[in-house]
Amino acid sequence: MRRAFTLFFRWTGAAAFWFIVVTALWAALLGVVDAPVTWHMAAQAREQDGVQRTIVPLERIARQLPLAVMASEDQRFLFHHGFSWEAMRKALERNKKARRIRGGSTISQQTAKNVFLWHGRTYLRKGLEAWFTVLIEVLWTKERILEVYLNVAEMGKGVFGAEAAAQHCFGRTAVQLTAPQAALITATLPAPRKYNCSRPSGYVSGRQQWVLRQMRNIGDVLDPEVRAKRRLKIEEEEARKEARQARRRKKA
Repeated sequence: MRRAFTLFFRWTGAAAFWFIVVTALWAALLGVVDAPVTWHMAAQAREQDGVQRTIVPLERIARQLPLAVMASEDQRFLFHHGFSWEAMRKALERNKKARRIRGGSTISQQTAKNVFLWHGRTYLRKGLEAWFTVLIEVLWTKERILEVYLNVAEMGKGVFGAEAAAQHCFGRTAVQLTAPQAALITATLPAPRKYNCSRPSGYVSGRQQWVLRQMRNIGDVLDPEVRAKRRLKIEEEEARKEARQARRRKKA
């Protein structure tokens, strides 16, 4: 019996070691090489009889699009390490009242899911998503995470990435996108096969205006000076929040 346990733990340890090594090398490779296809693209290619996608570097994507995505999807992307507990808390509170459940995933988590994993809501996939999120946050820069996200995110029915979305919706390249156009593409991200940026519904147009307001609120956080001011503002907000919670604990 003891020998069986010894062999079990030895093989388990070896499997864990090689899992860590292989996934870390995989993540490191995709930090410099673009993934030719993802699980979700392959599934959509079968379902839609093909997909639209053209890989472009971040400098060939209008600055307005990553700003719109951060404003809409993850306003603290540049300041967290892959996970936003505040976003998760808000998602839990919102989902208690909402009919349609929405997650609190960061851009890093969405990138990890889109690049390395299949779509689904199993505990296994969520666990792997967390692991790959840690890997890309350690091995990639924030700019690389943004670049990869903007090349793999589904932005329309069978449309993946910024370049394909710009061509599909507006007949122009990603680098030519204006702020309203970037906001409109971003407005479809929660349900890209349901919402259409080339023929936006009233709801999508309304969400586009909300994205534009959020873009004005956070400013050009890709600029180092603006980013530093934004970081200071977030730190001050966190300090005030902690002070309020401390006062509540004292009263309790």
